[in-house]
Amino acid sequence: MRLALTFLRINVMNELQYRANFFLQVLESVVALATGLIVLSLIFAQTDALDGWTRPQLLAVLGVFTMVGGVIKFAIEPNMARIMSDIREGTFDYVLTKPVDSQLFVSVRQFRLWQLTDVIVGAAVVVWAVVTSDGSEQGSVTGGGVALGFFVSLFAGSLMIYCVWLILTTGAFWFVRMEMLEELFTGLYRAGQYPVGIYPGWLRAALTFLIPIGFAVTVPSEALTGRLTWSRLALAVGFVVLLMAVTRTVWSWGVRNYSGASA
Repeated sequence: MRLALTFLRINVMNELQYRANFFLQVLESVVALATGLIVLSLIFAQTDALDGWTRPQLLAVLGVFTMVGGVIKFAIEPNMARIMSDIREGTFDYVLTKPVDSQLFVSVRQFRLWQLTDVIVGAAVVVWAVVTSDGSEQGSVTGGGVALGFFVSLFAGSLMIYCVWLILTTGAFWFVRMEMLEELFTGLYRAGQYPVGIYPGWLRAALTFLIPIGFAVTVPSEALTGRLTWSRLALAVGFVVLLMAVTRTVWSWGVRNYSGASA
C-alpha cells in the first residue's frame, strides 16, 4: 500500500500540472453518458423491458459500466500500456532490478487522475437508478446484503479485469508488439453496457469467464436491482481467487522468459 500510495501521489502531482485536462475529461464523461442515455431511450421507445430489465435497472447497469470503465482507465489501462512499452524498449530491465515484487511494481506505477470523473459520474447514475427503481427483488441477496453484494462483486469484477488484461499483456514477453490489446479490450468492454443475459449463450459465457465483463458489470448491477443470489456472489469470489492464481503463474512464466535489452 505504501508503494501504491507513493506512485499515486507522484502521478497526482504530475496531473495537477495540467488542470485543463480535468474539464476535458468531464466533457468526455458527460458526452459518453449522454450517448448511453440516448440509446436507452431508443430501446425503451420500443419496449417496456429488455430481457426482463426495466429502464431504471438498465440505468443501474449503465452507471456500473461507467464506474468500472473509470477504474480501468484510471489504474489498469495505463499500467498495462507501460508494461508493454517497457518490454518493447528494453526498460523492463529496470523493473527487475527493483527490490520489490515485479508484478506489484508494474501494477501500481501509473495512474490517470482525471479518469476518476467517470467513477464519480457512474456513481451518480447508480444513485439515480436506485432511487427511481421499483425495488423489485428476485434474488436471495436482500436488505443489508445488497450493499455488501454490490461492493464485493464490484471489487472482485475489477480484479478480474486486471487479471485478464495482465495475462494478455504478458504475451508481450514473446510477441513484443501488443499495442492492439488496448483497442481490442476497449471494443469488447462496450458489450458490458448491457446485461450479459441478453446475448447468445456462447457469447454470454465468453463475456463472463474469458473476458469477465459479466462479473465486473452485470453482477454488481444484479446486486443493486435485487437479482443477485448468494451462489452467484460466491462464484464471483471463487473465480477471482482462481484467476489471481493463474495470473501469478502466467506472470512468473513470462518474466522467466524475458531476455532483456542487456541480455
